[in-house]
Amino acid sequence: MREPLILDGNRTPLAIASEAPLSEFEISTPRRKLRILAVAVELVIAALGVAVMVLGVGANRRWLDHHVLPSFLLSHDLLVTIETIVRVVLAAAGAVLVAAVRPAVGRVLREAPGLAISTAVAMVLAIAASEPLLRQIEFRPVGWLSADDEPRRQADARLGWTLVPSRAGHASVGGRSVEYVTDASGLRVATAGTSVDVSQPTSLFVGESVMFGEGLTWEESIPAQVGALTGIQSANLAVHGFGNDQAFLRLQAELPRFERPVAVISLFMPALFGRNLDRERPYLSAGLVWQPPVHQWRVQSLLRLMVPYHRSATIEDGIALTREIFAATATLARSRGALPLLVVPQFGPESEPEADLRRRVLTGLGVPSLLVQIDPGWRLPWDRHPDARAAHAIATAIASRLGSEARFGPEAS
Repeated sequence: MREPLILDGNRTPLAIASEAPLSEFEISTPRRKLRILAVAVELVIAALGVAVMVLGVGANRRWLDHHVLPSFLLSHDLLVTIETIVRVVLAAAGAVLVAAVRPAVGRVLREAPGLAISTAVAMVLAIAASEPLLRQIEFRPVGWLSADDEPRRQADARLGWTLVPSRAGHASVGGRSVEYVTDASGLRVATAGTSVDVSQPTSLFVGESVMFGEGLTWEESIPAQVGALTGIQSANLAVHGFGNDQAFLRLQAELPRFERPVAVISLFMPALFGRNLDRERPYLSAGLVWQPPVHQWRVQSLLRLMVPYHRSATIEDGIALTREIFAATATLARSRGALPLLVVPQFGPESEPEADLRRRVLTGLGVPSLLVQIDPGWRLPWDRHPDARAAHAIATAIASRLGSEARFGPEAS
């Protein structure tokens, strides 16, 4: 028999318990709902844990090569190592979710529902509160993360950013000070007070920091070395962090100023292809239609930066767009009587993902291209940009290729 309920210390029963077991109807409706909720939550956590374990097992090297693009900062072997570690962590995390987290959450929901609900609400509020806090931080596109980097950049409504014109800046690279000088048009030049003479025969170089000459003096940069080898003035239109679409837009804007362009040299590196998929700055879509930046949640941007996963359809669209950009670049150059040339620097042996991406972008494109093999050790100290030796190898290959063209040379202009 159940103990009678006692009030004010008296033994007067307020309810007489029956010896019969509790019926289903004697269980309160809220308690039944909590039990159902606990079971449902446990099932969701179990499903999530299984999904995480499956991802850890299934995200093999083949999956990596299809969904994680080659990186300029990380070698393919290092990417594979990181992927293996992440797979092990995912498998372990999934097992912990199923074996430990699932029953613990279910138990808390049944025994202390108030604590469980308040914890869940706190987590949701924390995530929601992080967005306005992150918006207090000045976010920049991946290609322009720091405002203080040299050479200095400034915002541009159409391109995203350009180099600050008429400026001399210095950067410490590999224990030496390197000077970056721009003329009034934002083109890199040898010394302050000089500018590119648009009336002279000129080879135009478009691209990003590799073509600009990151960590190199003007004389060591690829455009300057090609100019010295060919005897033709070089115009360095490259801007740090640019994707191929931004480089094309800059060429569109600058080429009409030059009266006697003789060559347009563009750069393509599979390790930098991911920049062509960036939508958080002005970009070109299919048909080379200019589009404004796509504004995303800051939390989403951080996740994308930490987890560089791309859907197969996104990569396919990026390949098609890149081919369209290079074809349009060649057409634009030829319309001014200039020779188009697409340079592809390759440090060391080409990984299969890099080779596959290069073939899919360039095969059947109809644009002259030049693959330049470079010693993998020819990089800047503590950096992966080409050093002076690598820049010389690239410049020599370009000059040799241009020199083999009968139409190339001052007399042809």
